Amino acid sequence: MDELTAGHAPRPSVLFVCVHNAGRSQMAAAYLTHLSGGRIEVRSAGSAPADSVNPAAVEAMAEEGIDMSAETPKFLTDEAVQDSDVVITMGCGDACPFYPGKRYEDWKLEDPAGKGVESVRPIRDDIKARVQRLVAELLPADTTG
Repeated sequence: MDELTAGHAPRPSVLFVCVHNAGRSQMAAAYLTHLSGGRIEVRSAGSAPADSVNPAAVEAMAEEGIDMSAETPKFLTDEAVQDSDVVITMGCGDACPFYPGKRYEDWKLEDPAGKGVESVRPIRDDIKARVQRLVAELLPADTTG
């Protein structure tokens, strides 16, 4: 009811999933949060989360002015998938639950695990371009203002 009475559509929600939730999905979530200005609900998770976020990914994102040093890998839950409109997988294979009615995309991206920041930058830049396209799809040019 609140969404109807608010006079605008609910925020779209996106879940990024990879195996460790330490590199690709964390960078994608950080970019989407940054580029959408809070107009998209963002989640990320892993099918087998690592202990911490990849330091090279943190450094590569810091170069873009985005601080993800406080992020922690999260375990993928059915609820996270059910609560998301778009589920973007990044090499998690069959570990990702499937629910009818959700939009699924699989982004083929190199895994930054064990790589230095020089090798992570091209992955980061690929993710940024994909996230920019996603923002344009989910948030068509604002008609307000």
